[in-house]
Amino acid sequence: MTFHTYILRSTTTSRFYVGHTGNLQKRLFEHNNNRTRSTQNRGPWKLFHSEEYATKVQASRREREIKRMKSRKWIEDLARASR
Repeated sequence: MTFHTYILRSTTTSRFYVGHTGNLQKRLFEHNNNRTRSTQNRGPWKLFHSEEYATKVQASRREREIKRMKSRKWIEDLARASR
C-alpha cells in the first residue's frame, strides 16, 4: 500500500489544505462532500500537489514539514518544481 501527502486548493477561496492519506481519491471525495470538519463549506477542492510514500510515517512527516513552512509562495514553488 502506498500513502500520499497532498495539498488541496479551494477553487472559491484559493486557500490551501495539507494532509496525508492511504486513499487519495476517497479523501478528495470526503473533502468535497463536507465530510471533513476542517474543510467544510470552503470548497470545492482541487488536488494541487501530491507526493507518494511507501509508509504512513513518511507521508505524515512530509505533511508536518510542509505545514511548518507556512508559506503560500513555498507551496506554489513546490508544486511548480514537481511539474
